[in-house]
Amino acid sequence: MERHGPVERHGPVERHGELRVRALVPGTLHVGVQALHGRAVVLVRSAAGRHRGALARTDGATFAEAARLALDKRLPLVLVLATAGADITDGVAALHGWGEAARAIVACSGTVPVLAALTGPAISGPALILGLADMVAMTPESFAFVSGPEMVEGFTGVRVGLRDLGGATVHARSTGLAAFTVADEEQALDALSDVLAYLPDHADDVPPLMHSADPPDRRTPGLAGVVPASPSASYDVRHVLQAVADDGQAVEIRGGWAPQLVTALASIGGIPVGVVANQPRSLAGTLDIAASQKGARFVRFCDAFNLPILTMVDTPGFLPGKDLEWRGMIRHGAELAFAYAEATVPRVCLVLRKAYGGAYIVMDSKGMGNDVCLAWPTAEIAVMGAKGAAQILHRGADEETRRHAEERYADSLLTPWVAAERGFVDAVVDPADTRHAVWRALTVLSSRIERLPGRKHEAGPL
Repeated sequence: MERHGPVERHGPVERHGELRVRALVPGTLHVGVQALHGRAVVLVRSAAGRHRGALARTDGATFAEAARLALDKRLPLVLVLATAGADITDGVAALHGWGEAARAIVACSGTVPVLAALTGPAISGPALILGLADMVAMTPESFAFVSGPEMVEGFTGVRVGLRDLGGATVHARSTGLAAFTVADEEQALDALSDVLAYLPDHADDVPPLMHSADPPDRRTPGLAGVVPASPSASYDVRHVLQAVADDGQAVEIRGGWAPQLVTALASIGGIPVGVVANQPRSLAGTLDIAASQKGARFVRFCDAFNLPILTMVDTPGFLPGKDLEWRGMIRHGAELAFAYAEATVPRVCLVLRKAYGGAYIVMDSKGMGNDVCLAWPTAEIAVMGAKGAAQILHRGADEETRRHAEERYADSLLTPWVAAERGFVDAVVDPADTRHAVWRALTVLSSRIERLPGRKHEAGPL
């Protein structure tokens, strides 16, 4: 999917009228309030040429001051980093400074967007700053790890290179740290600006309406043929998203990690939305640990910054496996359920095809509290598929009996009409009317207000 932003670009950072902060304090960090493609942000940039960007005690204080400024002025915090870690020559004071910085960034979390571009190394404790950011863009020259190759080899005996251990490709495909991999710093800032285009400056505001000449009631007749007739055949769910989104454009987030779940930012009728969609092209759209974590973090991000959520469902369930269960599939699967259950933004669920078992529940089902649940006529909402149900219910029967039972199960229960009759689906819509139906739901829900219970914070399954 394409990245796009509504602002004409003449260079990523506009320095005219820049307000510098702690400009004369020695160190590797430079802080200023600047315009990023027309949006005012607090920009923190490390000077990698000085001590390889190592963070001294004063840099930690500068970092913390930048975060406090962003929080106080309710402006997005954007980091451009390349750091060799804490400055050894500063001793424990450098570690204290990085702790100050981390604490200040945590205070920003969920109140102002925190976005980071990594253009070089991020080593040891300061690398964890990237993990605190909402989105990270990485260039080919960048790498990030807590323990470097020498420590890994000394402890495990395994020799590994810098980028094999923590390069952009590793973090895009294996860890989920990198939301984007780009060619250089300019493209990194472009990618972060694309994200900002859908977000408010802070959590007490609403996302800006997007300009588009695409009619909100535009029909989507091509969607009728997207889902194959065979229930086991795959398709690309991004084609559904492109058909529904304004001008067919969206910004896919963490596309290389857990590809069986697509997370993206788009707009529908000018309304910015976060989209979560099962991807049948990868592992049949099943949910595993990585997919659950990816979806949960994205849902929480959208909820924090008042982005409505559109969930497109086509999943046969959770991916089975002994290793997954031992690594905590229950706990991590619960992260996705928890994220949806506590979300207070408008939520629209669209069932495209399979919605089975526990995976149906955690993909923002009516039981999870979605506001509107739509389904295509091809939707199959049930505890399990027809074949599995027939094998369980008619375990001792011959093959012919099981085949007839499978057909009866599919005809009587694997239809959206049964779920609609019981109130679990609000409307069965023609695929050609999908965009209009979703837009109408979002428009009606735009004034939705939910009062939150008073509590210190939730204690979810992190």
